[in-house]
Amino acid sequence: MKKITLSMIALSSLLFSADVDTTQLEADIATAEAAKKEAEAKLKALIAQRPQDQSIHSNVKFGYMKTDGNSNTETFSLNGKATKNWGVNSLKATLDIQYGNADTVVNNVTVNEVNKEKYFGELEYGYAFTKVLTATVVVGYKNDKFSSYDYQSYVGPGVKYKAYKSDKQDLDLEASLLYSKDKIMDQYPASGLEEEYGSYKAKLLYELKIIDDLKFNQELSYRASMDESTNYFVFSKSELSSKISDIFSAGIAYQIEYTNIVGDDVEQRDNTLTAFLSVDY
Repeated sequence: MKKITLSMIALSSLLFSADVDTTQLEADIATAEAAKKEAEAKLKALIAQRPQDQSIHSNVKFGYMKTDGNSNTETFSLNGKATKNWGVNSLKATLDIQYGNADTVVNNVTVNEVNKEKYFGELEYGYAFTKVLTATVVVGYKNDKFSSYDYQSYVGPGVKYKAYKSDKQDLDLEASLLYSKDKIMDQYPASGLEEEYGSYKAKLLYELKIIDDLKFNQELSYRASMDESTNYFVFSKSELSSKISDIFSAGIAYQIEYTNIVGDDVEQRDNTLTAFLSVDY
């Protein structure tokens, strides 16, 4: 009987000891969680005090293609972007140049002629109201010798919205109201005519990190006259690039530019496939 009683006392002591240990463990966990929350809040406050990176970030892409033999052609492209941020302000400059020539036979004589000559520049100022919403002012100019236009230009305010952001994907949406001015080339019926009109522009920018060193970018924009629905311009650029060092990347890009109103001897759609070397600094 005494052995049974002693056994019961020992078992009760063990159970009581286990309850005490569990209670202490839960208290330690609660204390650790509170310390973690305090540390996270302190880290967030310190990060907010960190000076913003105000340096200029640039990306330049060089593309070149040359063929010999049955056809002799040479194509060159240069695309550059530079961005600077200070406080809630930002400034982004974009430059796109394409130039090409080819040998053609005229009256049994081989003549080297320019078959592509395009210059485009855009400057965008941004003021960030929040992390996802930015007011913008954009100025753009395009000169394309083979597009029916001596030049196209536009300026106006807009808004940029960061629709989605994660470790692998980014999606930005933009909308602008613009004052546009185009000049038609002399050889077309409305020679030298300068058209001034109100227009709007919608733009989508998407980035996907497929793996650490491989990413896909898509840019799509649509600009149209508010008065004449048939006067519109579409731009699409799909790009796949892979990092080969800290600053160098290599890739391929397919660009489509569609102009709805053109001269009789001009194609509405202009396609460009480019292999490029990219430099980030």
